[in-house]
Amino acid sequence: MRKLSVVNLKRLSNGFWGAGSSSATNSSLPFSFSSTRNAVSAPIGEDEFPRESPGVSYGLNWALAGRGVIVTDKAFQNLMPSDLQQKGATVAELSSGLPVLVRGNIIGGSSEISKAQFSKLLKQVTTHISSISDIFVHDGAIGLSPKCDAKVRIISDGPSAVLSLSSTLWRTSTRAVSHDSCPLTIYVATSISPSAGAIVGLGAQGNNGFIAADVERSSLILCGQAFTDSKGTKEALAALSGPIMFSRGGLPLSARLLLVGDSVILLFVPEDTVQSCLDLLVSWDIGVVLSSQGVSPLFQSGSSGGSYLPKLPAAVILASSDSSGTIPSVSQLSPGQAAYHFLAGYQNGKFLPVYSKGPSSVDPLELAKAFLSKIKDNRISCFLINLSEGRKQITGQDLIKLVQSTLSNNIPPFEPKGGDLQGRYKRFLSSKFHKLPKEFAF
Repeated sequence: MRKLSVVNLKRLSNGFWGAGSSSATNSSLPFSFSSTRNAVSAPIGEDEFPRESPGVSYGLNWALAGRGVIVTDKAFQNLMPSDLQQKGATVAELSSGLPVLVRGNIIGGSSEISKAQFSKLLKQVTTHISSISDIFVHDGAIGLSPKCDAKVRIISDGPSAVLSLSSTLWRTSTRAVSHDSCPLTIYVATSISPSAGAIVGLGAQGNNGFIAADVERSSLILCGQAFTDSKGTKEALAALSGPIMFSRGGLPLSARLLLVGDSVILLFVPEDTVQSCLDLLVSWDIGVVLSSQGVSPLFQSGSSGGSYLPKLPAAVILASSDSSGTIPSVSQLSPGQAAYHFLAGYQNGKFLPVYSKGPSSVDPLELAKAFLSKIKDNRISCFLINLSEGRKQITGQDLIKLVQSTLSNNIPPFEPKGGDLQGRYKRFLSSKFHKLPKEFAF
């Protein structure tokens, strides 16, 4: 029978992770199995083996250590909402407008953070979480397609943040997260000192909390009450998950989904246009991923609730706002025209490339090229709707009715009514992007 030293048996039963003492061996293993000739040896009995229990998982502790977090006592993984509440979780009041800093942002909409600043902040946050007795971990995914979704692991210093954040992620197995080649990690430090904001130059502005993301590290940091800023957190997660989904064949799009009978419609419309009819949409949030398996929301919300099954869109609706009279009320687009108008994202005098208002880490032109390929390969019909054509702006139920009538009628192809709008498109796109594909056309 193999023997272990008494000293090492004590280390084994206490668990290496809780020690962190100078007596630890230089071995990279979590426990020391080495014995010396001078050590007193004893046979291993069943009662002497360390046993895993709720909050004690050596495999999880290893994984967290790889993320810079050392478990000093317990780490609870994937608890149900009722279990989180028993651990003290409460439903926090939502907030908005907290500072969002994204490193690796291509499209505007966020502050900048340097690599050195993020590294220093991450070190302080992981040290803080490591000092907490009970750590809470949750695994989930952004997007529904197993082939192109982005796996996510939340590591939090408290249960309330996990209760809030876990409700927005799609379910996935712990094994899927641990075996993923590029999982996202969310570090939540609700009880960290407000002075942490000084590291990224926020000062008093970050006292209530802030959001910091690094696309290169696939990491998101939520300090203070930042986990209650649902909109800011989802924007940062969309930016982080974008490159992962894109590399796996998925297109992260700033769009919404509308169900019409058994068909799903991909909508590119301004946020204020659909506020009065959110209940008719699959998800309340902007953000979907389109792949060969279908299209699905990035996050759970609204009526999605885990019951939505991805399917390819029956049609794509691109909404524009043009009060000059150049763009018709409704028209059908060729694939090349759809990609061109998608890239421009024209909204009543302003261009919003690929319809994205938040931070994005995927090149808009590459996204537009992939969008063209998807709609061509799957023969998806595309239409352009002018929300400003006529006397009033089309919103809410009127928009839904217009979409439904568009799908059921024979819509003429897009023909501009004149004016300089085509020239404005060309000047803007040529200044932002070089060598547009020949198929791209106004």
